[in-house]
Amino acid sequence: MQDAKLLLVDDDPDVLLAARLLLKRHVASVDIEKNPEKLPFLLNNNRYDAIVLDMNFQRDVSSGREGFAWLDRILDIDPKARVILFTAYGDVEMAVRAIKAGAVDFVLKPWQNDKFLETIRGAISKAGGSQQSDDTNKADGPASPAKKATKQTNIIGSAMRPVLDTVEQVAPTDANVLILGENGTGKDLVARAIHDQSHRRDKPFVSVDVGALTESLFESEVFGHVKGAFTDARDDRAGRFEEANGGTIFLDEIGNLSPAQQARLLTVLQQRQVTRVGSNKARPIDVRLICATNADLNERVAERAFRQDLLYRINTIELHLPALRERPSDIGPLAEHFLKKYAKQYNRSISGLSPALLAEMKQYRWPGNVRELQHAVERAVILAKPDVPGATQGTLLEPTNFIFKNGSASVSPVNETLQLEDMERQLIQQAMQKHRGSITDVARELGLSRQALYRRLEKFGL
Repeated sequence: MQDAKLLLVDDDPDVLLAARLLLKRHVASVDIEKNPEKLPFLLNNNRYDAIVLDMNFQRDVSSGREGFAWLDRILDIDPKARVILFTAYGDVEMAVRAIKAGAVDFVLKPWQNDKFLETIRGAISKAGGSQQSDDTNKADGPASPAKKATKQTNIIGSAMRPVLDTVEQVAPTDANVLILGENGTGKDLVARAIHDQSHRRDKPFVSVDVGALTESLFESEVFGHVKGAFTDARDDRAGRFEEANGGTIFLDEIGNLSPAQQARLLTVLQQRQVTRVGSNKARPIDVRLICATNADLNERVAERAFRQDLLYRINTIELHLPALRERPSDIGPLAEHFLKKYAKQYNRSISGLSPALLAEMKQYRWPGNVRELQHAVERAVILAKPDVPGATQGTLLEPTNFIFKNGSASVSPVNETLQLEDMERQLIQQAMQKHRGSITDVARELGLSRQALYRRLEKFGL
């Protein structure tokens, strides 16, 4: 813990002071913040080993809605963030719900010092695995830009070589880039690789899932607002474009923008300035734009569902990411990479994948692409036991350790139960098939936010 950096977010200054006085004796650095609106800036400019987040930021309000919203926002910016929730005694059930939504633990107020420190220590130790991986990459010595991108983003495989070559060519420029590909192909990783190899690498990289923003929230979230612009606008707030100023803004799922949102975005891109909601003052911006979508934008243009002038503005360079089924030679190296990662993380002595399993993997269609493969390997490593075939110490994983859908491989006994998680997975699969993979439609039918649906898709490897 002595090298750790923490962030505490609570609107009660007494809580922040008490927590900081306790923690600064045990960790290297403790940042405190009363205003959660500053979270995006802090997260884009700092790296925290753990974040302690209050559940309520309005006086006499105990619904926890703000806590859930900020938890989603934090995980959007950094999916690996370790978030611990501050909660009062009456909010334990709420905290359990939030943990299911992505938090790692919660601390009851008033806290007991020993338990508080132990919770922080546990979160930091879990975060240490990814930090160790980064340190290992640094220890390997200087690398070419392409190799650097591969190490930092886990872009693995010979079929991705042309993509990485293009990234290396495009990254030093300020050209707008449109990344096309199915869900789970790694569009966000490629966007990050472009930023990391650009002259803007030391400036913020701000990721925005614009398809998850409602019509009423879009302008406020993306372009900001001033105090009093609407009912809940208690302070001036910078939007995502201002947060990314000098750096890169990544607009994911841009194909889901409504016509009104497209028009507003086009104006900002043409004028290179934003005007916050409720203000008439234009603010200049200097950002590198990267967009991504799994939609066929040319087809949407033909259907008059997407503006052709906006498409011309965002696709100076187009990158097409192949689906995993189109790169079967990469399945083995990717699976081995994830196996080594999770065997170490979960302390499993598994030496590799059997030839039979590799053969079935190459026959499987992988509708969830690399994301599905990653979570399938993680699940197999976690469920591997020394007393079952294919999971003994130092042996190979077999098809029986995996869950393949559509009958293309052996089905794990776990899938034959009526456990709640299995039923949830099946409902999501049925909705995905019904709506042909449209995240917006699936989330609406299941009654989930897009962020919550994405986390479940990652959880189940879909």
